[in-house]
Amino acid sequence: MPDPISPPPLFRRAVRSLGAVAPRPELVVRPLEAPPRLAPYSWATSMEADIGHRGDGTDDLDEPDTSGRLILLHDPDGHERWQGTFRLVCFVQARLEAGQLGDEMLPRIGWSWLTDALDQAGAGHTALAGTVTQTSSVRFGGLQDGPDAEPPQEDDVELRASWSPTESDGDLSRHAAAFAALIATAAGLPPVGAVPLSRSPG
Repeated sequence: MPDPISPPPLFRRAVRSLGAVAPRPELVVRPLEAPPRLAPYSWATSMEADIGHRGDGTDDLDEPDTSGRLILLHDPDGHERWQGTFRLVCFVQARLEAGQLGDEMLPRIGWSWLTDALDQAGAGHTALAGTVTQTSSVRFGGLQDGPDAEPPQEDDVELRASWSPTESDGDLSRHAAAFAALIATAAGLPPVGAVPLSRSPG
């Protein structure tokens, strides 16, 4: 049985490489408790973004426009379905704009957010699989809602995916960069260094 108290060096290096990548300031990274029993060793993190996020740590991200989770699974003995010893699992939920729900192209576009992010980051991968789902929900009740308030409707796109990194040295920093790029794209953030057209000069 693997010793959970002493993770293998390859797993420790993978965790360090995932945690060392500093995302753009609009994104907030928080540690997560990894789900148990999925693999002998696991690690998880969350990333959140808001269109108006200032990046100064003072924003209220209780209900972010876009949020995601990244989970690393490791089985030193290898896993036939993974085609390796590591597996990365991600879940991303992003708020849709009015009129986007029901767009038949949206699932393909959402999936391209992930594949483009992996390709552009140079993150080697195999056995990539997942789903893209459009959801609509209506929230009832709330301390700030009056008795005659119209229940707000929220439309979201959800992406669930997993893939096996092909890097054999445990350096998964490119995958962390790809996940950050995925969250930024799903949130509709402009490319790094781009100046919004609405910003006044000077």
